[in-house]
Amino acid sequence: MIKLFQNHTPAPSGSVQWVIAGLGNPGAKYDGTRHNVGFLALDLLAQELGASVNRSRFKALCGEGVIAGQRVLLLKPQTFMNLSGEATREALAWYKLPVERLIVLHDDISLAPGRIRVRAKGSDGGHNGLKSIIYQHGSDAFPRVKIGVGMPPHADYDMPDWVLGTFNTADGRAVTDAIRRSVAAAREIIEHGTASAANLYNSSDFTPEGR
Repeated sequence: MIKLFQNHTPAPSGSVQWVIAGLGNPGAKYDGTRHNVGFLALDLLAQELGASVNRSRFKALCGEGVIAGQRVLLLKPQTFMNLSGEATREALAWYKLPVERLIVLHDDISLAPGRIRVRAKGSDGGHNGLKSIIYQHGSDAFPRVKIGVGMPPHADYDMPDWVLGTFNTADGRAVTDAIRRSVAAAREIIEHGTASAANLYNSSDFTPEGR
């Protein structure tokens, strides 16, 4: 769905200052599903940073990079979605970081494909990955970037079937663009703050350039 590209950055130094977690389910059968767009976003970010997310730690696959001079841990929980918080809790505890230094990239059925939304905090909205993270940290005060995957076509559609399904061609193109903007939004959070990222990216048709 995404053509990734490489953009090498300086080798990380010093202590990790941020954790960015992309949510999804491990295993080839979940590749490309709606519920795994957080994994796709993290993979794209890793490509941009020239990082490899292949080290097993914190019940996750991990890699490191630098954004705006700050060392960042890239995290793909391998616990399955509803236990994602175990990985983020262990990572933040190890690096002694507050929950506000966790950025979560995840799918959102309430947003149409192609839309993203940045939030500084908030409820889980019925998302099991967020529910686990909020439970494990005892707080919802972490920034997140929501990537729209759209609602099922009718009310009685089985929700697990929907989120574990794949995109049609048109939605796939829209989500690919949204994933790129979600990565840019995560970078903006680190460089200029969550409010700036929300101002720039909480729009259906605006893609900022030059920052």
